[in-house]
Amino acid sequence: MIQRRQFLMGAVAGLAAPAILGRSAFAQAKPVVIRMGALKLIHSIAPYFYEQFTPAGYRIEVVPFESPTEGKNAVVTRSVDFGMFGIAAGLLGASAGEPVALIAGACNKGVGVVARKDSDINTIRDLKGRRVAIWPGSTQEMFILERLSQEGMSIRDLTPVRISFSEMHAALARGDVDAYVGAEPAPGVSVSTGVGKVVEYPYGTALGSLNMITATHRDNLTAKAEEMKVLLEVHRKACEYAMANPDRMAAMAVAKLGQKPEAIAVSVPNVELVWDFTPEDRKRGETYARRMLDLKQIRRLPDFEAFFQTAAVDRLGGRA
Repeated sequence: MIQRRQFLMGAVAGLAAPAILGRSAFAQAKPVVIRMGALKLIHSIAPYFYEQFTPAGYRIEVVPFESPTEGKNAVVTRSVDFGMFGIAAGLLGASAGEPVALIAGACNKGVGVVARKDSDINTIRDLKGRRVAIWPGSTQEMFILERLSQEGMSIRDLTPVRISFSEMHAALARGDVDAYVGAEPAPGVSVSTGVGKVVEYPYGTALGSLNMITATHRDNLTAKAEEMKVLLEVHRKACEYAMANPDRMAAMAVAKLGQKPEAIAVSVPNVELVWDFTPEDRKRGETYARRMLDLKQIRRLPDFEAFFQTAAVDRLGGRA
């Protein structure tokens, strides 16, 4: 009798063990990690809201970059799975044959032409002969080139100074430059500290306010198709949440960018986080590329069909 009882207990334990081990293995299973590159700008604040919208089984790791070129290169080398940077940087890579693919929007606006508050620079024309900080190959550079063209001017009418976005406010404060074409939150910092004034938000050209994009390596369109689907849904929710809650966007920017609340308060109205990339956005993107070709910033137009890979976001937007 005792032997029979021991046998039954052993059998039950044996049956239970695989289930227990299975639950333990499941509990210990590592989530799928998605590496998301983001610039150290309020334009790229959306990824810091991803965590609250990321489904079980996934973890999105935000990897910060200083410049659009660094972010684009990280996508091309697959140091990150996806990345946000200016469309100009993406077009530069695509025109050179790099396997970069635009899959969604990221941010519109976020640009400001800023001069010292005590200067006599009040219009774009007043920049003539002045030292102006501009980051080469950036969307901001394209905005100012278009505005200069509208005013019958060119980059030769300025003394451009190569300075990264994060250093532009400091350079203006020191007097190293007379003005800069910067990215938020720099304009907000300059205005809120009394150092600078906004000469113009330069959105009145054929480029509109199109600025930053979400991109990936072309191979990831198939190799990481499931991760891309998850990422884009999370990105959509994060952008919509941040735009619907500007106070939360401001608080997150203060926490992640290390800027003072009063500076971010000036920046937030000049930032539009977007997830979609519409047919109208594509037309603006193609205009970007053609203007870059005219200016000899690129040697040839990129393969637009290879670069614009928006099928997934078209489905999210109800266009497919």
